[in-house]
Amino acid sequence: MSGIALQLYTMREPGKDDLAGMLKRVREMGWESVQWSGMPDISAEEIRAALDEAGLKAIAAHCGVEPFEDDFEAASGFWKTVGALDVAPGGMMGDCQETLEDWLRGARRLDAVGAKLREAGMRLSYHNHDREFGFYEGDSRCKLDILYEETGANNLFAELDTAWVHVGGADPAAYLRKYAGRCPVIHVKDHAGDRNAEGHVVFTPLGQGVLDWPSIFSAGAEAGVEWYVYEQDNVRGDLWEEVAASLAFLQANV
Repeated sequence: MSGIALQLYTMREPGKDDLAGMLKRVREMGWESVQWSGMPDISAEEIRAALDEAGLKAIAAHCGVEPFEDDFEAASGFWKTVGALDVAPGGMMGDCQETLEDWLRGARRLDAVGAKLREAGMRLSYHNHDREFGFYEGDSRCKLDILYEETGANNLFAELDTAWVHVGGADPAAYLRKYAGRCPVIHVKDHAGDRNAEGHVVFTPLGQGVLDWPSIFSAGAEAGVEWYVYEQDNVRGDLWEEVAASLAFLQANV
């Protein structure tokens, strides 16, 4: 049985102004689980208290890899206090992107941190955007495939983002099947198939964009997805109405 959760990055604006009020309203809407991301910089104890007060549970978090490299006990202890045992960076480290050699070095770093987290009872995933479907000269694999082929399946998991996979020119359902057993937490996100005047992808509530959701949910069931985490980077209408529409969509389909 898979669960559903809200990626709090979606709620970054109301969270910045009134964290407690935003979390309370999220829970009243019907969400029970969240992924911590894009929220005010507060202590682990404060995060846990705010979630407990609202009646929410953090099942995952977005965070950098570097804190685990600098002080593993402190970084892992932080997220254990919050209760988020699944953690993921929002992309490759900045100094590991320019060349194929840089990317492979980044893969080794992620693999090493993931191995330590596994031993500590946690899981490290990688969150993709569309840029990971680009290529380096001298390797026929796209960057995302290089990353997963060069790391241990139990050390680095795939927090596939359905919309960014699609924007990158790939099939989200095919990628879920390709990395079956390696996708415990994924981001379910929909987009309109176009860009706004600033060149940014236009995102939509789930089921109102161009993604093939029946195939995605079918593949997710086959791949062993444990958590479908809804995220929406931007909205065209009312934020709360779009989040409510996506919750209803997940409740009807998961």
